[in-house]
Amino acid sequence: MAENNQRLPSFASLDEMVEFFDAHDMGDYLDAMPEVDFDVNIQRRTHLVAIDEEIAGRLTEVAKREHVPAEALVNSWLKEKLSELDSGRSNRVRD
Repeated sequence: MAENNQRLPSFASLDEMVEFFDAHDMGDYLDAMPEVDFDVNIQRRTHLVAIDEEIAGRLTEVAKREHVPAEALVNSWLKEKLSELDSGRSNRVRD
């Protein structure tokens, strides 16, 4: 097995580094790479919900107009609605 001990050049920008590794094998520079630590949240879950075709079309139109992903728009609207429901429930308890 060949040793991976080539020196890693310095880069002026992230784009410059990307261009370099587009043309070079990153495996040749593994020993020169800095060690990194990061956390991964494996607790996150995605829930899929079926929605009506007409609603999906209108949602896509609004998301494009607002320049946001449809998923972000749906989550925002659902949080808003749940907050309204929670506020309504606490108002009824006080009455």
